[in-house]
Amino acid sequence: MSPPGRVRLVLASASPARLATLRAAGVEPEVVVSGVDEDAVTGSSPAQLAAELARRKAQSVAQRLGADRLHVGAELVLGCDSVFEMDGVGYGKPADAGVAVARWQAMRGRRGTLHTGHHVIRLGSDRSAQAVGSADVTFAIVSDPEIEAYVATGEPLGVAGAFTIDGLGGPFVERVDGDPHTVVGLSLPLLRRLLASLDVAWPSLWRS
Repeated sequence: MSPPGRVRLVLASASPARLATLRAAGVEPEVVVSGVDEDAVTGSSPAQLAAELARRKAQSVAQRLGADRLHVGAELVLGCDSVFEMDGVGYGKPADAGVAVARWQAMRGRRGTLHTGHHVIRLGSDRSAQAVGSADVTFAIVSDPEIEAYVATGEPLGVAGAFTIDGLGGPFVERVDGDPHTVVGLSLPLLRRLLASLDVAWPSLWRS
């Protein structure tokens, strides 16, 4: 297992929430957006879709870094993606404000599951690790004016399921059963376990 000290992690995601989560945990990743067309990817279930999206993002960036000498120091690539499930149907980011309003009207007072796929590739080897973290989310009974005001902020348009718990949407979520980081988009405990399976100690990611 790698000793404490800095191991270079590349985050294959444009999500500000995932970046902020890693930074708050003492990790300063390099961000390389994968460019994967999320709408073109399918899965047999919402959880499997989240896993497949994470895999494709990680592999796309890993292949790019392998051909780019500027990234010789990179050791790990992390791909993540989230899919919200309610009544067996998976939901990504809403297409527009009207869709976001309709989703919130359907979700309020109810419970769904947020699945976040994680895929880690150790560069320079054929080793990778993957898993899906899931957390159940119970929504408050919010009014139509509250929904319309929230959607008007634009925040729901950029996140799976049209909600967050780490931003303006936090007051509209009554309960999370499971790791809250999963709902934000990156489960730190799950990531630590995946890295351990690749012989990477979590403290080795802490910035010096």
